[in-house]
Amino acid sequence: MQLRHLALTSRAVAGEPGRRAKTALLADCLRELGPAEAPSAVALLSGESHRLRTGIGPASLRDLPPPAAEPSLGVRETEQALEAIAAVHGAGAQTERRRLLGGLFERATDVEQAFLRAVLVGDLRQGALDAVVADAVARAAGVPAAAVRRALMFRGSARAVASAALTGGRPALDAFRLEVGRPVRPMLAASAPDVGSALDRIGPAALEWKLDGIRVQVHRDGRDVAVFTRSLDDITARVPEVVEAALALPLGAAVLDGEAIALGPDGRPRPFQDTAARTASRQDPDRLRAEVPLNAYFFDLLHRDGEDLVDHPGRERWSALAESVPSDLRVARSDAADREQALAFFRDTLALGHEGVLAKDPAAPYAAGRRGAGWIKVKPRHTLDLVVLAAEWGSGRRRGFLSNLHLGARAAGEPGLGPWVMLGKTFKGLTDETLAGQTTELLAREVERDAYTVRVRPELVVEIAFDGVQRSPRYPAGLALRFARVVRYRPDKSAAEADTVATVREIAAAEGL
Repeated sequence: MQLRHLALTSRAVAGEPGRRAKTALLADCLRELGPAEAPSAVALLSGESHRLRTGIGPASLRDLPPPAAEPSLGVRETEQALEAIAAVHGAGAQTERRRLLGGLFERATDVEQAFLRAVLVGDLRQGALDAVVADAVARAAGVPAAAVRRALMFRGSARAVASAALTGGRPALDAFRLEVGRPVRPMLAASAPDVGSALDRIGPAALEWKLDGIRVQVHRDGRDVAVFTRSLDDITARVPEVVEAALALPLGAAVLDGEAIALGPDGRPRPFQDTAARTASRQDPDRLRAEVPLNAYFFDLLHRDGEDLVDHPGRERWSALAESVPSDLRVARSDAADREQALAFFRDTLALGHEGVLAKDPAAPYAAGRRGAGWIKVKPRHTLDLVVLAAEWGSGRRRGFLSNLHLGARAAGEPGLGPWVMLGKTFKGLTDETLAGQTTELLAREVERDAYTVRVRPELVVEIAFDGVQRSPRYPAGLALRFARVVRYRPDKSAAEADTVATVREIAAAEGL
């Protein structure tokens, strides 16, 4: 099939507000492509091709050949071209990448070029990320969506799962299992405005400290240890303390979920930026650990010495964790017998400097990759992870910097709202360093501007604190944030993980709006 057909399908999906309609369009396209080419389409549509290390950024897409008059590119051929670009390394790599990129674009029509640009910078606006693509694969293959999601949880690659579903059906999907050494998509937490609301949704719950660190998934097989981030990047070489903690455990094989965090001499958490900078640095880890030592804390055990635990209830996984990991390496947990006990644990957690608590359902299995009802996070103030949609030029001492941020939440299928819903603006909480950094990052994502505002691709996630929600006819959802201010940018999160309008409505309802 020609790439043009896939590009036009993507455009049609972007115009559909409802998830069912999006899924149907994608499923029809995958059926037409067939098992040979559909996995390539899934890789392009799901964002998997964007995650290839192509080295192609917005600057590389400015001076490219004009579009071809007639389509000639195939779908699989296009994916192979991107894989070839990603494989280029060493001296002269930039020149060779530009040559290959130019050759690809000179064969692409106008609609295909627009599609390729969006794929390369992760700006496909059709909402066809893993969740929607997984449902489309299930529909095209005639298998349960839950089976596709489960396979995707273990394998991580939408392309590989699509190939299995379309060629081998349910048996091929059921063959995917947890593999020690291959990262599992992490279980995610929904949000609640307060501890009481979390308990209302879960019922009897276990409460844990919510640490303001870096999520780590640790795989141990004998003396071999691998450490992965929330986004499944391998950071083993950067975190020797985490490796040493895993090797000290009385286990032969294990998969652990936890946090790496930098603590001060008093045992209180250091600023998140210290932990983030430490785990992101590729400098000598022995020197860095002397300056900013890391502590590992584990809260879940997904595999232990040949036994997979992901389908076990939380209480059984936690019991296995307690048997295998000493208390000084475990996140503190307390059973919430009643609301007073839960509130006391919440207050004690905050007093220790941690950012909040997680309420967890003891009966819930480990639902990797999904933000379900099994885990709910509660912070002492309202915070949301939102996406920057645009920014306005500053004045006074901020002249020359992009300052006032336009903040958006995911519409998540609410009809008539589009993919992103603006909730307000803020210029508060920005240090001089943040101003300079965000100006650089936002300009790299510019899509259009006028005299005052630069509109950008919705990619940067920023954590926003606010005092409450108010009604506002000015914004599409009829709601706006009160006294919003920037807490920090979240480079560890993708736009697909930003909070939804539904969460904002829940906060508004709790406040009586």
